[in-house]
Formats: sequence, C-alpha cells, structure tokens
Amino acid sequence: MSAPTSAVALSTTQHTSRITPGKTAGTTTRATARTTARTTARTSAATPDVRKLCADLPSREELRSLDKTQVRRLTEQLLRRLRSLDHESEEYSRVRSTVVELNTALVHYVARGFARRRAAYDDIFQTGTVGLLKAIDGYDVDRGSEFASFALPTISGEIKRFFRDTSWGVHVTRTLQERFLAVTRTVDQLEQDLGREPTPPEIAACLGMTVPEVNEAREASRAYLVDSIDAAPSGNDGSGRDRTPLADMLGYDEAEYGLVDFRESVKPLLSALPQREKRILEMRFWQDLTQREIGEELGVSQMHISRILNTTLTRLRRQLEADAMPRPRALHQAA
Repeated sequence: MSAPTSAVALSTTQHTSRITPGKTAGTTTRATARTTARTTARTSAATPDVRKLCADLPSREELRSLDKTQVRRLTEQLLRRLRSLDHESEEYSRVRSTVVELNTALVHYVARGFARRRAAYDDIFQTGTVGLLKAIDGYDVDRGSEFASFALPTISGEIKRFFRDTSWGVHVTRTLQERFLAVTRTVDQLEQDLGREPTPPEIAACLGMTVPEVNEAREASRAYLVDSIDAAPSGNDGSGRDRTPLADMLGYDEAEYGLVDFRESVKPLLSALPQREKRILEMRFWQDLTQREIGEELGVSQMHISRILNTTLTRLRRQLEADAMPRPRALHQAA
C-alpha cells in the first residue's frame, strides 16, 4: 500500500471510529433530513409569501421586510390585480396605494439626482410621486418588461416638467431651456474632470454645439429660478437657524437721510439768524427740549419762546419755498 493510500485509509478508519455504536448510516440520514426540514420551515416562516401578501394586502412592516426580488414580484401581481378591479372601488385605491408604497424607493432614486437644484426636496419627491402614479396607471403588465424600467423615465420626466414649468421667470423657448439644462450638467461634469471651470469651446465640443449656442444657453440662466422675495436664501450659514427672508434684507427709505439733507440746506439760512433765535432752534430741534424747558433755561416765559419759534420758522419756511427747497414735515408741524 502506497503512502497516499495509507493516509486515506487511516482517515477513513478514524472517522468511522467516532460514530457512536448503535447508530447506523440510515439513522444519520434521517437526522439530517429532520434538520433540513426544520431549517426550511424556519426560512419559510421568516420569508413572506408573496402570493399570500397579494391576496391580503401587506402591512407597512411586511413591506419593509421584502427584498428587491420580492418587491418586483409583488408589484407585478398587484398591478395585474388592479386590472380586474373597478377604478371607483375602495379595493382599487388600497391596492394602488400599496404599489406606491412598494416603489417609493424609485422616486427617491430619481429625486436625489435633482437634489442640487434650488428647490425643496419634498417638492421634488412629491412631483416624482405623481410620476409614479402615472406609471402605475399607464403600465401594461402583458408587455413583459419590468415595472421599474417603465416607471423610472416616467418619474424623471415628471420632475423635469416640474422644473421646466416653474423655474423660469420669463418666457424662454423649450429648446433653449433644454439646452441650458444640458450645458449646466456638462459644466458640472467638466469641472470635476478638469479641476477648473470649463471654457465655452470645451463645453461646445462635449455637447456638439457651437460656441454661440453655448453662450446663449448660459445667458438664459438670468431668467432661471427667480427666488421669491419672502423665501430664505439657499445655503447654510452654519448656525442651524432659519435664515432671514430676502424681503427683510432689502433696503428701505431712511427718514434721517431727508433730515440730513434738510440740515445741509438750511445751514446758510441758520447762519444768518440772530444768535438768540439760532440758540432757541438748536435747543428745540437738536436737543429736543420743550418750550417750557427752553424758557426756564433762558429766563423767559413759554409764551415768549412760542412766539420766537413761530416767527423764526415762518421766515425760514418762506426762504426755503422761495429757493424751491424741500422742508421736513417734522419742522413744519412744529411750527
């Protein structure tokens, strides 16, 4: 007996010696069969029966437990079931809603491709869900193609139509809109590939356009995505708080600007006033003292201060009107 043959014989002898006396090969086979049966039973219990789920609509927990293959099979069976139902029936609505829940992953997959656009993700997702519903209503189960292959372009088309219809501030032709979107995607890709902003000739070469067509498409961006004045600016300032709406950051008419202009206009007129009248005007309008406080400061009655103010302001007003200069409302009312 050669050495390899001896080794095989020795291994066989050792394996046989470990078998418990009284247990035959037939007994071992039956035990193995029982173990296999128990494993199969546990697997069957853990894996949902797609046919049963189709008959009795699954709960959300059951839907989440399905793998991709089971989702495809159940979707096809439910779509076939829809064809036999009355569109006005409650069962039709329930089955249709279940198909939507089964395939929301398709909507998320497409919506994430548009996430860089300046629009809320919820709006994109809701629009994609409309596309999913259209795909459910338009899918022909007898054509043999998978539902996902039909639904993905339908969802994408619905989202693209949403951006085309809502993202332009002025009318732009559809051809120019599509050219602009193609240029935008190409610029993003070339920036990643080149590590810099691509030139118009490079963009044109990628898209098979002329340079003037590329420039025209980029010029169209001025009409794209006009923000609402009440919307918060896009981006994140790192504070975790809601950002201030654009309307709250716009400038407004500052009343003090007109007062400054008035002061500069009346300086020559004030310099010509007697010192006493000039002093009273300064105390009244610059120091904001009352007539009584001015009278106490100067040692005269409030009535006397009132007459001086009326006389002085009337004279200044006439001089301003003669020079066609504006005068502040506050000073006019104080007179």
